[in-house]
Amino acid sequence: MSGPGFSVLSHLECSRCGHRHDAEVLQNLCEACASPLLARYDLSALDGPAWWASVATRAPDLWRYHELLPVRDAANVVSLGEGFTPLLPAAGFGAGIGVPGLLVKDDGLLPTGSFKARGAAVGVSRARELGATGVALPTNGNAGSAWAAYAARAGLRSRIVMPRSAPSITRKECSVVGSDVDVIDGLIGDAGAIVARELAAADRGDGWFDAGTLREPYRIEGKKTMGLELAEQLGGRAPDVVVYPTGGGVGLIGIHKALGELRELGVLTGPLPKMVSVQATGCAPIVRAFEEGAAESTAWADAKTVAFGITVPKALGDFLVLDAVRSTGGTAVAVDDAELLRVQAEFARAEGLFVCPEGAAALAAVQQLRGTGWLTGDEQVVVLNTGAGLKYPETVP
Repeated sequence: MSGPGFSVLSHLECSRCGHRHDAEVLQNLCEACASPLLARYDLSALDGPAWWASVATRAPDLWRYHELLPVRDAANVVSLGEGFTPLLPAAGFGAGIGVPGLLVKDDGLLPTGSFKARGAAVGVSRARELGATGVALPTNGNAGSAWAAYAARAGLRSRIVMPRSAPSITRKECSVVGSDVDVIDGLIGDAGAIVARELAAADRGDGWFDAGTLREPYRIEGKKTMGLELAEQLGGRAPDVVVYPTGGGVGLIGIHKALGELRELGVLTGPLPKMVSVQATGCAPIVRAFEEGAAESTAWADAKTVAFGITVPKALGDFLVLDAVRSTGGTAVAVDDAELLRVQAEFARAEGLFVCPEGAAALAAVQQLRGTGWLTGDEQVVVLNTGAGLKYPETVP
């Protein structure tokens, strides 16, 4: 199916000031206040229940939800088979920590070994559809390898800037698909400054597009398919709690956005889940802001954790994460590296699944929240494992 019916995308809207933007041209931040833009859809064009029933008959990938994705024409879809990852019961580990209703959604099985494939698939597809010939972005590793792979698949150039301390396998993943890779001494913010300077100096007619986290509006649309899949896998409802390892926070924002859209369509029954943002004690700006009652975070000094994907000292969309957490009655917690590494090993022995350190941080948070009584043990709790543990061999003695 192609043409206008393939997507009911309406426009882009600033997440802070509400300013409306044209979705049919390449856009980065809001032209009025430099905040992230969100894709909005004409949900009235869909018969929610009938549409939801039709989704079940489609191929098991994230493009089964194409009406709620921004790509206008199926011919512009760039795919490596991403989406519809398993939602696995973790009854053994869950019972051991007093949360027998624990489930893990394993995005480590996606192309390039992480959930970043979702955002890259949709972001690259839409960038190509709107005329970009190259994408550039800073990365902590996994986003770079995903965007480089999908750019290669689409026939686009890619420019990736990453910290030297990023997992070495992600550097090799970028290189092998032909990306222009720059490895720097510093953190992701330093990488972002380099990308911004390079794009500012570039000829705007050369086709390069800034694909940094929340600096373009479509990565979040790919990430929101985690929420769409959860609702489908749970029979048209949401879990009680979603626990998410948070760096830039796009996945958490996306899941919350997706479930809100399904509720508006009359598909989702029951309340939205409590959203839990998980960070490491070595880099916890959103947790600190949550505890202080602040609307957004301040930059975290000397950020460092083995869960490298959540080493983001100051997220551009932190205010959106905090809003999702607070509006659902959720919370934000930090776990230390020793704790998450212990849980990573224990979970692997109990469930046979080698999760990434970021996923292990989320599992450690569940245990912590059960210990404090925030979780009663009666809830259905979903943890997002955002990557394959095999990409982090240094976390295992």
